[in-house]
Amino acid sequence: MTASPRAAMQANLSKRARTLVTPEGLSLPLTVGGKGARASALILDLVILMTGTIVVLVILSAIGFGLFDMGSSPDTNPVLQGVLVMVILFMFLARYGYFLWFELGPRAATPGKRLVGLRVAARDGGRLSAEMVIARNLMRDVEVFLPLFFLLGGGQEAGVAGWAAFVWLAVFVLFPFFNKDALRAGDIVAGTWVVEASRAKLKEAMSLAPDRQDTYRFGEAELSVYGEHELQVLEKVLRDDRPGALREVAEAITGKIGWQLGTGDEREFLEAFYAALRGHLEGNMRFGKRKKDKFS
Repeated sequence: MTASPRAAMQANLSKRARTLVTPEGLSLPLTVGGKGARASALILDLVILMTGTIVVLVILSAIGFGLFDMGSSPDTNPVLQGVLVMVILFMFLARYGYFLWFELGPRAATPGKRLVGLRVAARDGGRLSAEMVIARNLMRDVEVFLPLFFLLGGGQEAGVAGWAAFVWLAVFVLFPFFNKDALRAGDIVAGTWVVEASRAKLKEAMSLAPDRQDTYRFGEAELSVYGEHELQVLEKVLRDDRPGALREVAEAITGKIGWQLGTGDEREFLEAFYAALRGHLEGNMRFGKRKKDKFS
C-alpha cells in the first residue's frame, strides 16, 4: 500500500528530528532543515544578491558616466577611477558580506532562509559565534561559486584539468546528500547546522495555578535576563517534570538573578518565573521589541 501524503510527511519529519544538548546539559528537540528547503533558500538568496548587485552597479555606472568628462581619458579621469574602485569594493562586499551580515544577526538567517523557515545553529548547543559563520561562508566559494563558474562556461577552455577540478568541486556540492544531517562541508568545518526556525509567535502558555503565579514577584531587571529561547527551554523542563532538571534550572536562574531558593520550592519558583517571563516577553512583542535569547 502507498503511504498517504500526511504519513509520508510525518515520516520525513521524524527522520529529521534531532536532540540538541545545551552547555547546561538540557536536551532540546529540533528539526534539521530539509535539502529542498536549503536549496530553495540558497536560490532565493542568490536571486536577491544578484538583483541588488545589478541595481547598485547600474546606479554607480550612471553616476560615473554622468560625471565623466568626455574630453579626458578614462585612464586618467579621477571620477571614473573612483567609481570603478567603488564597483570593485561593492562586488567584494556583496559576495561575502551578504551572508555574513544576516547570519551574524539575531535571527541567524539570510532573507532566503527566513522565507523558507530556516536558521543557522551551533551543533554544540552554544551560541553561534562569528568564527563559525565566517568559516562556513568562506567554504561557500568552493561549494557554490567555483562550480557555478565552471557550469556557466568559465572552465570550458581549461581542458581535462579544468573538468577534473569541476568533478572534485562537485563532491562538495553533493556533500549534503551523503550525511543524515544534510551538512555542507562548510557546516562540518564550522560546527554548525541548518535547522527549522521556531515560530515567531510564542506557543500556548502552560496552565498554571493562580496561586503559583502570585507567590513570587519579579522586577524588570530580573526578567530582562532571558529571552524566548530560554522560555521555551523552561517550558520543556516544566512539562518533563524531572526533579533533577527542575533543581538544576532553578539554581541556574536564581544564581543569574541573585535569588536564593529553599529546597523543595523548585517547581513553584519555576512556574512563577515562567508566567512572569512569558508576560514580560509578550508585552514587549506588542511594542515590536523582540528578545530572541539571553545573548540578544
